Amino acid sequence: MAFRVITLNLNGIRSAADKGFLQWAESAAADCMGVQEIKAQAVDLAGRFERVAGLDGHFHLADKKGYSGVGLYTKRSPSEVIAGFDRGEFDTEGRWVEARYDSASRKFSVISCYFPSGSSGEERQAAKFRFLDKIYRHLSRLRKTREFILVGDINIAHHEIDLENWKGNRKNSGFLPEERAWLTKLLTRGGLVDVFRTLNPHPRQYTWWSNRGQARAKNVGWRLDYHLATPGVAAMARREHIYLDRRFSDHAPVTVDYAFDL
Repeated sequence: MAFRVITLNLNGIRSAADKGFLQWAESAAADCMGVQEIKAQAVDLAGRFERVAGLDGHFHLADKKGYSGVGLYTKRSPSEVIAGFDRGEFDTEGRWVEARYDSASRKFSVISCYFPSGSSGEERQAAKFRFLDKIYRHLSRLRKTREFILVGDINIAHHEIDLENWKGNRKNSGFLPEERAWLTKLLTRGGLVDVFRTLNPHPRQYTWWSNRGQARAKNVGWRLDYHLATPGVAAMARREHIYLDRRFSDHAPVTVDYAFDL
């Protein structure tokens, strides 16, 4: 009995498809696959990406063309799909899609979420901090009513072990003290679990690499893509894997197998 969940920032679903993403997804055998940074509109998905590897797609797309957007591909049909979480600035950017699997005995969700990057300047960093504040409160409310797995690119490397050049990035977005403290708060007071790290404590486990300077070939990367789960679900995580054999994006897929069945 296993429930396989995969997360992957596609950096453009059409670009990833051109690089073999669809063929890889067929062999990945996911029960749920969360994708981020789709960079597409509904018309671009129609007839090509609504269904991938036998999984049905559910999406939250950005208003702006060629920007952001998240999806969840599911083997089993959810009881409910929720697109968006704040009814404001971040819902226009397509950053949250949630598949609920509710029954008389259990309330459970899988969520695909794409946290903003602040690397382009002070304005976007300020937006990222607003997002972190809102998403913390939303996840805290959600945790009181249901179990869940949130997968996605959260654009934060938590500890020094989570990026290669940590000394040189202490003042850069993604490794700012305030961002790291926020993630610590989420994983302590917020009650969530960094599932990958419970299974794999080893260094140099990265999921994103710059396209410059042969960063991927040299494994000069960051761990930005996470499975964050409520404790009951996290306790059932059994295996993790970062797929590195082929490259569809500047991110790599992260797979976790959980010992339960919907």
